[in-house]
Amino acid sequence: MLLPKRVKRRKVQRGRMKGNATRGNFVAYGDFGLAALEPCWVTANQIEAARIAMTRHIKRGGKVWIKIFPNKPVTAKPAETRMGSGKGSPEYWVAVVKPGRVLFEIAGVDKDLAQEAMRLAASKLPVKCKFVTKEETEGEQS
Repeated sequence: MLLPKRVKRRKVQRGRMKGNATRGNFVAYGDFGLAALEPCWVTANQIEAARIAMTRHIKRGGKVWIKIFPNKPVTAKPAETRMGSGKGSPEYWVAVVKPGRVLFEIAGVDKDLAQEAMRLAASKLPVKCKFVTKEETEGEQS
């Protein structure tokens, strides 16, 4: 499971997910990608589940890149705890995803196989996604 080795702040505020992705919104390494269509938090467990679904479908052929990293801690208070007495302790880690962000990339496999692998990965994620190719996203990187 992905999580940072160390962080500057143990607890962070929730923040806002306004606007579109300005970074990581094009296919950089592979030939095909999976781009988010809406904003959300993707947990480390969801990223791992999507990665496993993809690599199993392509039968460990080709290469897969994970373009997001869960670096935001989400806190939670224990069940049946009274209100007050401060913020809860960090429970899990999330990656903040904005519309247009490429989540995964894949290379070394044909388009049909890549598309099906990305469909399986997208079903593990809490965000609507679309299959993109390197040629489609070329204009966005300038």
